[in-house]
Amino acid sequence: MKKIDWESKHKEKLKERRSEFQTTSNIKIERFYTSQDISKNIDEKNSLPGEFPFTRGVQPTMYRGKLWTMRQYAGFGSAKETNERFKYLLDKGQTGLSVAFDLPTQMGYDSDAPVSKGEVGKVGVAIDSLKDIEILFDGIPLDKVSTSMTINATASMLLAMYIVAAEKQGVSADKIMGTTQNDLLKEFIARGTYAFPPNPSVQISVDLMEYCKDYVPKWNPISVSGYHIREAGSTAVQEVAFMLADAIEYLEIAKNRKLDIDGICKRVSFFFAVHGNFFEEISKYRAARRIWANILRKDFGVMDDNACKFRTHSQTGGVTLTAQQPLNNIVRTAMQAMAAVLGGTQSLHTNSFDEALGLPTEESATIALRTQQIIAHECEVANTIDPFAGSYFIENLTDQIEEKVYEYLNIIKDKGGMVKCIEDNYIQSEIENAAYDFQIELEKKDRVIVGVNDFKADEEEVPPIQGIDKNLEKNQNESLKVLRNQRDNEKVKNCLNLLTKAAENSENIMPYILDAVREYCTIGEMTHALEQVHGRYKGSI
Repeated sequence: MKKIDWESKHKEKLKERRSEFQTTSNIKIERFYTSQDISKNIDEKNSLPGEFPFTRGVQPTMYRGKLWTMRQYAGFGSAKETNERFKYLLDKGQTGLSVAFDLPTQMGYDSDAPVSKGEVGKVGVAIDSLKDIEILFDGIPLDKVSTSMTINATASMLLAMYIVAAEKQGVSADKIMGTTQNDLLKEFIARGTYAFPPNPSVQISVDLMEYCKDYVPKWNPISVSGYHIREAGSTAVQEVAFMLADAIEYLEIAKNRKLDIDGICKRVSFFFAVHGNFFEEISKYRAARRIWANILRKDFGVMDDNACKFRTHSQTGGVTLTAQQPLNNIVRTAMQAMAAVLGGTQSLHTNSFDEALGLPTEESATIALRTQQIIAHECEVANTIDPFAGSYFIENLTDQIEEKVYEYLNIIKDKGGMVKCIEDNYIQSEIENAAYDFQIELEKKDRVIVGVNDFKADEEEVPPIQGIDKNLEKNQNESLKVLRNQRDNEKVKNCLNLLTKAAENSENIMPYILDAVREYCTIGEMTHALEQVHGRYKGSI
């Protein structure tokens, strides 16, 4: 029986909860799917695991060979406190580090800068110089663990500190493993933790990509972030489209510099948010891998299959966490983490249930980690590759996401590229409209958030909140004062002058940043040296 005949036969019984069902990207969900709903060349589109265009996964064995990296996001207060949290999580079975930096560090300000007052160590660890990084990774062998850094405007400086800290451990730069986010374009779209204007910011990002390709070969110098785009209110389709458009912009600059695109692409990674629309989230991973591989092959001439792999870290949706009935967040996180795993992520962070209220406690961070471990070792979903392949629904949804992403990419290309679209506020407006539409759906209860707009509790118990040392800012500033008195300030001045000149001459600034870091120049000082050339961006997001 054909689908249309079935609907005709049962039309009197087809009473449903809604007049129409849609994903968060406004893709219509049919009652059911058959072979008629998928493309005829599906085998060609999907290929096999580990084979171009990687729809079914970037590795031939996926999790049968190696589980995803369990990388909990951590950082608060001082370097010493965060070092203790890192060791705690590693002891609990975490397999990689992920560093959260405070706002002053992210934006290129020292802890004692007037603008930093009240923000030191609040949403991440306070880092001013190499001294703090040495404390942060004390007792952690940097050739044995991979480290992800959520840092953008000052990514070059933080990686330089990490490289030098590793050198002091006797670990050469070619041995360290990890990722710097270093995606400045999304800062102008979604977060606002930028330092310099868009064009020089992108150039600095590419400087780091070029340097790492030659000297830090196991490091991913950029993690193009869809996560923050999604957190700002985008749909899943917009997340994929705008993330890929950012990546294309970086590659265009690398191409114009005549860099080795194949070599660059081997170390480009991506960062996904994963939300609660289970099947759409799974499908977006499959679509993104296929789109990226085809873009690299067709538009950039990348013939090395390994360079065409879409490698991704994922984090469960921070914006989906609720302060109301916070224990519900454990369930949300588990479902989101499962979608990321079934979608084929290579690395995963699961949010703690109390993060809508404050920084995670040791207990909540452990539960978040245990969520991943249960998925990996008890649910047995890691025992086969791409288990949803062949699902009529998933295949149809993958194709529709792909089609809608290409629509956005073509619009962005026609408008002059991603930087131009950001400057013209096109991307920001699209996200704002999507966020507004979602909020209207919540207010009308077309979408239900349990405990927020339905199934509310009369009384709620607030869990313990992780506190911050009240003396942290004072102590950090005193340490900074001692550092400035003990270092060779003539060498510091000379390094900063050379950094400014390198920026003026459009040289790759990484060697000069490394020299400055070795002399214990601070984040704020190095940022100021670059400000002399690029200025401080004053835009509003």
